Amino acid sequence: MKYALEIQGLVKKYGKFNALNGLNMTIPAGSIFGLVGANGAGKTTFMSICSGLVKPTTGRIDILERGPFDIDVHSGLVTILPQDSGLPHYTKVEAILQYYGRLAGLSSREALRASHAALDAVNLYDRRKSLIRSLSHGMLRRLTVAQAFLGDPQLIFLDEPMSGLDPREVYNLREFIRSHRGKKTIVVSSHILSELQQFCDHVAFMKTGRLMEQAPLDDILSRGLTLRYQLSPSSPDPNVEKLSQNFQAYRIEFHSSNRQLILTADGAGTAADINKLFIPALLNTGVRLDQVLLGSDLETEYLEASG
Repeated sequence: MKYALEIQGLVKKYGKFNALNGLNMTIPAGSIFGLVGANGAGKTTFMSICSGLVKPTTGRIDILERGPFDIDVHSGLVTILPQDSGLPHYTKVEAILQYYGRLAGLSSREALRASHAALDAVNLYDRRKSLIRSLSHGMLRRLTVAQAFLGDPQLIFLDEPMSGLDPREVYNLREFIRSHRGKKTIVVSSHILSELQQFCDHVAFMKTGRLMEQAPLDDILSRGLTLRYQLSPSSPDPNVEKLSQNFQAYRIEFHSSNRQLILTADGAGTAADINKLFIPALLNTGVRLDQVLLGSDLETEYLEASG
């Protein structure tokens, strides 16, 4: 199987509003696929249609080479973590996962075993007898992630899985997702692009219900020669206008959100040659430089692609 999911001309209308507007997309089997877009881009609608929660208006969908979502065909093979999912507060952690496991077609024994494995994977095994209402927000989010991996799903949709997690659990979840590369197809949407960059191998940019771009992550990050100059948090902003005048062969931008100065050179010299001239000029403007990184980043590429 080459593609776990193929979408052609997918449209979803809510009255006069098009949440999806002729979306085309192919998701390679076994990939960890990052879905990037602003609020309202159609990411959640796309995931909801592919997992059978919402019916499309028009368009062709082929899931795991078995056609559009069909509960009798895809049960247990396609799972989803909705963005704002909730669980019944007066149910125990272990019991709710067993229930979902049975819905996915597992026997009682298989559902119990799968629930324990899923809870262990998200570091909640010690809370398996707890009531859901006793969990913190981060624990509840990890529990909803666990349900998406029950049994042996082949296509998993995770809508903002990192939301509300502390740094250690973000790291643990990132490594957990990475461990499934090549074994399952995982589609992840997130506004934390630095996180997606660390574990995705394919990325798609969406805007107003359409696909802007889709490519392997390495291809997106290797366009031209890009140097990222990480400024200290206390550093003054660089004089981009003056630097651009002095280095007209390069495109120079400053992103205040992450304190990075981005220099892009399309075939004009090597990184060593550029740094030999550019770093002294940069320091002479009074900035304080922490490090220099080679290559672009997902945030920069998305902002450029989306205008």
